[in-house]
Amino acid sequence: MGTNLRFIKCHGSGNDFVMIDAVEQDLQKVDIATLSRDVCDREKGIGSDGVLLLVKQGEGYAMRMFNPDGSEAEMCGNGIRCVARLAKKYIPERNFTLGSGGRIFEISDDGDLREEVKAFGVEIPISLNGRDFAMLGQGEVLREQILPELDADLRFTALNLGNPHIVARCEKIDLALLEEFGEKVKHLPSLFPNGVNISLFEVLSERRIFVATYERGAGITLSCGTAMTASTTAAALAGYVPYNCPIEVCNRGGKVVCEVHNSENGLSTRLSGNATYEYAGVLTKEADGRVKFDIEEIFATEINAYEEFAEQVKREICAE
Repeated sequence: MGTNLRFIKCHGSGNDFVMIDAVEQDLQKVDIATLSRDVCDREKGIGSDGVLLLVKQGEGYAMRMFNPDGSEAEMCGNGIRCVARLAKKYIPERNFTLGSGGRIFEISDDGDLREEVKAFGVEIPISLNGRDFAMLGQGEVLREQILPELDADLRFTALNLGNPHIVARCEKIDLALLEEFGEKVKHLPSLFPNGVNISLFEVLSERRIFVATYERGAGITLSCGTAMTASTTAAALAGYVPYNCPIEVCNRGGKVVCEVHNSENGLSTRLSGNATYEYAGVLTKEADGRVKFDIEEIFATEINAYEEFAEQVKREICAE
């Protein structure tokens, strides 16, 4: 007998997910890691960059996010915006909190980026140290420094947003080189015992950057919310962009807005961007591992509105 689950296919900046409401559906007997591997498969499953779950957590709600390889991520900046939209069916307030990876994040309903492009924001606390960076001693940081194990010229900054990131500025993003870096870090447990997300960013102007990311557990995606947040933060720390100002962060899937805050309360960056629904339906996980799905509703207006938004972003970049 198979397992039937209602789902929503959604995306944040082109970073696409299969999202499941685990508040109204019982997943206790479901192996989520295996389900994620099967569902994310773009040939045999629905196809996505991960599986998102909205779950109950104490008196509130939380996100769980699983990568295509079945591993669970501590945080997902694009995913949490989608989960925040789903959580609104239970939460009437515009400002609320969601848990993820043992931390609590401040969420806001940001209205529409443009008509039919719904947006949510999340404030992400950031540290520059942590157990995910084995090469750093207590209190040490990696800021604009060469990592010879990866590259002889690029200068990396390490940041922890609940999940680990290293980012570097470059003149022009080379996806083949980024792929090479992503594969290299898998074999550097002495530096990154839990793996790491790696990003390259270009500074387009004082208030606009472009980011590409190799995501731990997923590979190169159209965008990564925490990576865009980490890249903007690193850019502010290095003086490439200002603090306390909206920074447009472009990616291959669209655009988000980040604002870096560095105060006596610590370092944090607010990420705001779309949470777009594509279609909804029912997936069936068969006993033999196959995944079947039936689409019951297509959100054509939202899809078209976001495509127009993404095309506008591309035109803006080309015009610079």
